[in-house]
Amino acid sequence: MHRMRAADIAQSPDMKRVWYNGQQVYIQQVNENNTARIFPLDDPQNEMDVQLTNLYELL
Repeated sequence: MHRMRAADIAQSPDMKRVWYNGQQVYIQQVNENNTARIFPLDDPQNEMDVQLTNLYELL
């Protein structure tokens, strides 16, 4: 995922369909080093930083 798109999703009030390793996730923030702070929708306590290239948006 491109950094600008990830940042747009993180700031959007609407829920977007973003996936990481087969799980739908929520993007909390996008970092300067091309990573994002995310958590799976079904496990909000499991926060992690991942490479933006590993995030996919389903339209």
